[in-house]
Amino acid sequence: MMKTVFDRLYVLLAVVAMVFSLVACGDDDYVTGLGTTIGGADCDTSATLPTRKQGKVVGAYYYHWSSRLPNPEMVTHIFYCFAEVYVENGVYKKFALSYDNTQFDKVVALKKINPDLKVLLSFTNSQENTDHVAEGGFSDLVATDDNRKRFAQDCLDFMRANNIDGIDLDWEFPGMTFGSLKFNPVTDVDNFTLLLRTMRETFGSGFLLTYAAAPYDMRKTSDGSGWRYNDLKASLPYVDWINVMTYDLSSSESGDLGFNSALNSPNSYWDCARMLASYKSASVPFSKMVLGIPFYARHSFDGSNPPTICNYCDLRTLGSGYNVNNWSDVGSVPYVTLNGKFWGSYDNPKSIAIKGEWIHGLDADGGMRGMMYWEAGNDDAQYTLSKAVWTAVMKDY
Repeated sequence: MMKTVFDRLYVLLAVVAMVFSLVACGDDDYVTGLGTTIGGADCDTSATLPTRKQGKVVGAYYYHWSSRLPNPEMVTHIFYCFAEVYVENGVYKKFALSYDNTQFDKVVALKKINPDLKVLLSFTNSQENTDHVAEGGFSDLVATDDNRKRFAQDCLDFMRANNIDGIDLDWEFPGMTFGSLKFNPVTDVDNFTLLLRTMRETFGSGFLLTYAAAPYDMRKTSDGSGWRYNDLKASLPYVDWINVMTYDLSSSESGDLGFNSALNSPNSYWDCARMLASYKSASVPFSKMVLGIPFYARHSFDGSNPPTICNYCDLRTLGSGYNVNNWSDVGSVPYVTLNGKFWGSYDNPKSIAIKGEWIHGLDADGGMRGMMYWEAGNDDAQYTLSKAVWTAVMKDY
């Protein structure tokens, strides 16, 4: 039962994230810092931000429908979402930004404010553009050497023409599908690695290459005929790091206290500690792990009892009967109750600080590479969570 629930975790994720990113939080009239009202009185966000540490990553996924841009002084990297690949009859044709260039141009312009900021274009396997007909997607794209080479060259040309710094691939996931797109569990995982190799050979060392991955290594399909997810170890020579999606790990559908992104939680299907064990077993070094932080509370996945999620900036609007100021010492996360019953969990400055201390304490060299979050537009007007992530990654421990 638990496996069945978790296998649904990503089914509606792209759609749900898109819908809730459309909710503009506006100029919220919250108490400055939000820590005193969302997540408890000990969530202090008033401290001066620590200085940047070279090599550390604070990455913000920014979805183009979001009204609030990331604060360029609180991130090292922005992953602009999304670009779509066009494949017809198994042949790669082109890629295009979802919707139009308006928000993309605004994100790239942030580099004028922070010259050290890096911008990456993130690719999705879904379709949003009206001229984009669902067909082969990534599975067909990666299937031939010619497709891989032409896509890699198009990416290189785009980066050079638009003054951006890298490419991020968000194929969820090789060897499986959540819609009608083609997939091949026999070849997808290996072909994705071949795509990464081709892209690195094409880019050289001058551009970044990352991908978003599930919080565990590749797994056999239920019938044993193939593989799903990513071959983490095989990808390591080609990528700068892996953005580990340590969110949507469980929900209220998993039973009492099924946490969205717990540090350690036996009642959740998965947690950050088990992610670490899986990645270590795949020989992924800490320097190539970037921990994912959700900027939303996860309630459910099936959509039968909306809302399925609530953005951080909207937690105060949940209404009568909701209490957002609960804390789990087991999961090290805050959570929401509805009429006294567990509704869903989220992250706040306190939980982010605990995760920051955890990732830094993993080894003597500073632990994981950093943190990233989905999605920048879900933060409040004071950038409460953005500040918390920056501090968790950059502070001295």
